[in-house]
Amino acid sequence: MATTKPGERKLQILQTLASMLEQPKGEKITTAALAAKLDVSEAALYRHFASKAQMFEGLIEFIESSVFGLINQITEREENGLQQVHAIAAMLLNFAERNPGMTRVMIGDALVNENERLQARMNQFVERIELALKQALRVAASQGQADEAQVAARAGMITSYVIGRWHRFAKTGFKHSLAEGAPAQLAMLLA
Repeated sequence: MATTKPGERKLQILQTLASMLEQPKGEKITTAALAAKLDVSEAALYRHFASKAQMFEGLIEFIESSVFGLINQITEREENGLQQVHAIAAMLLNFAERNPGMTRVMIGDALVNENERLQARMNQFVERIELALKQALRVAASQGQADEAQVAARAGMITSYVIGRWHRFAKTGFKHSLAEGAPAQLAMLLA
């Protein structure tokens, strides 16, 4: 009998859940299907997570810590406000492309018929992204590269652009590249 280190099984459950979310057809994921994929009982899942909602919360925590950790790195490393905005938007597209299952969580597809607090949390995630873009645009305005009066509108437009790209990526079964055309499109949004 193979033994796993503490926390290892929990991580394995989350990784399997994320890989199941990568299936283009996007069927509803049940704990029975997840348990079967892991070759464990459903009871074994519930030893690590109190509910399926808690499993999704684990994925959301990974998304939040990864994305906002990267945003912090970008803003610390890059002094130019417009470059911060461009780097944040490019990172958001790149993160989604590297984590297709997480993309379905970020756009809410995977959260349909799940606990409503999960969708509320993802809505808050998007609001925090928009806030980070506003802050970078304010830096750009202070550097004379953007109009302070347009900061909120431009941050909203860029956020909507990113979400739209995530949706298109998911709806095409993860076949439409997020990187394709993004540099030119971002340049137009930031012009």
